[in-house]
Amino acid sequence: MTPQDAGSGTGGPADTADPPSNGAPGSASNVGARPRLVKLVVRNFRCIGSTPVIVDLDDIVVLVGPNNCGKSSILRAYETIMCEGSAECRLTLDDFPNGEVKSDALPEVELHTVVTDNAPGSEWCQPQRDGTSVVRERWIWEKPGDPIRRGFNVSLGRWAEDGDKEKVPWGAASVANARRPQAHRVNAFDPPEVQTDEILRLLDAILEENIRSHRGELGEDSHYAQLVKSVRELQGLVLGESEEEIRRVQDDLSLLVSKVFPGHKVVFDARPDDAGDQTFKFFAAKSQLRMGPEHGFLSTIDKQGSGARRTLLWTALKLLADKGVRARRSGSTAKTILTTDPQRPHLLLLDEPEICLHPAAIREAGELLYGLPASGTWQVMITTHSPCFIDFARDNTTIVRVEFTNAGEVAGTTVFRPANAQLDDDDRQNLKLLNLCDPYVAEFFFGGRCIIVEGDTEHTAFAYIKEMNPDSFRNIHVIRARGKATIVSLMKILNQFGAPYAVLHDSDRKKATRGGVEIDNPAWTLNSRILAAAAHADERVRVVASVPDFEVAYFGREVSVEKPYTALARLRDHGDEYDRILTLLNFLSERSDDLPKNAVLVKAQSDLDSVAV
Repeated sequence: MTPQDAGSGTGGPADTADPPSNGAPGSASNVGARPRLVKLVVRNFRCIGSTPVIVDLDDIVVLVGPNNCGKSSILRAYETIMCEGSAECRLTLDDFPNGEVKSDALPEVELHTVVTDNAPGSEWCQPQRDGTSVVRERWIWEKPGDPIRRGFNVSLGRWAEDGDKEKVPWGAASVANARRPQAHRVNAFDPPEVQTDEILRLLDAILEENIRSHRGELGEDSHYAQLVKSVRELQGLVLGESEEEIRRVQDDLSLLVSKVFPGHKVVFDARPDDAGDQTFKFFAAKSQLRMGPEHGFLSTIDKQGSGARRTLLWTALKLLADKGVRARRSGSTAKTILTTDPQRPHLLLLDEPEICLHPAAIREAGELLYGLPASGTWQVMITTHSPCFIDFARDNTTIVRVEFTNAGEVAGTTVFRPANAQLDDDDRQNLKLLNLCDPYVAEFFFGGRCIIVEGDTEHTAFAYIKEMNPDSFRNIHVIRARGKATIVSLMKILNQFGAPYAVLHDSDRKKATRGGVEIDNPAWTLNSRILAAAAHADERVRVVASVPDFEVAYFGREVSVEKPYTALARLRDHGDEYDRILTLLNFLSERSDDLPKNAVLVKAQSDLDSVAV
């Protein structure tokens, strides 16, 4: 076996793709006949090194991480293998690690596809609990140029080898490609003319598709048949009128040629009977698409902003694919290739959809993207630097953080999957409302140590401390939960990260007065839910309670109005209170083990009971 045979991090038969994650209404997992992707593994491809980047695919996959860490290379990896059999699948030396060909560091892409109908032979299918099967394929480039594709033989428990009778599922690349979701890539910085031409080609595809349908009409009375008959009659008339002149030119050419090639002659064959409908073009003028205000000036697409062009491109892809017109870009000229396969699903590969968009347009674009999989025919993989494109209240979204490790390797970590988070309906409602209140709440997915706080006052106070001490708290991200119940929902998400975090909440009072009657305080009962969520994080979480609330604990007074402003004013004017909040933030950041007075480290319910008020 080659080093790749032995060293793939996804090699054994037990290491198959996870079964479909959720079965949510409208998700791709409910579509029985269509294939869907569940895992993509990339190594030694461009900036990605020998440590494989593993992407668990859902209906929506969001790739986050710093610039130049390999996010776009992941999109390009899938696009490349889906072009197998064409020049687009050939790699250059620049695609190899460090521009060198090394036998132990060859570019490699592995794909796991869930299939039902159109499955290959049983030796390629790993059965899943839901009745589907997973087919695993791998592409390796041993040198610049075309790759070698191999399938994982479940019966043999290994990747196919040169001596095996069958080496790949589904056979030829053209057949195999049609068994996987069609890739549609929208690059971040295509020139305006490329984007414009591509949009027009996609829309012209509707005309071409309808022309094809008319070509298939039968009967002499059809519009198409009458048109072709008229064209052929006109061809015959023109040829008859030109016959004598053509014969004269033909004889002159034969005379000249025969002097060089004795015994040869030249015959002009117009072939009118064979020409059929190929001698005319139905829509010869170049199409135009105009855009602008409903009651204003409409200009051509190349005059629109970059954000508008890119949005038009991927929305046009979606509409045409749903109509059954399949479009694929091929080569540097962005030629559109059409097929008609209503059963074939699609994968939209979109680089940074937020580029050049107004904030309101970003939110609308996010809604459109999240709505794509509702038909069951689309999966979406995007790269983004905007938390507005992350909606963890959805049940069909996987978030993968791509970043450089301390060793300089690119690593991909799945930081959120709905099935693993085990969010209930209340959690989803809490997170949905939180997204509406703060579209940037998901910023914590982009890195840094997280501290969850209950409300605006704590968030504002910590923001002031961070501003005064930028070097000490540069990598600290404070998440404003805007409510005690939402803290629990956010903890469930952070528990998947495998990284330490902290929580600051009010202990609240055990009793409350409602309408002059003393009752058990509902806010106190939420303390036990926070403790239960913390138990799933083991020692990775520090939970601190302010007794009984943030303002009383550290400022010595209750505040009912303008709480954030009051906190800022007291931090600015009272050094002792500034020191308390600084000590508190240092503890939550694990920069010290000291807590200010009225702050309690909560590890058990007894810690709260001992300070209950």
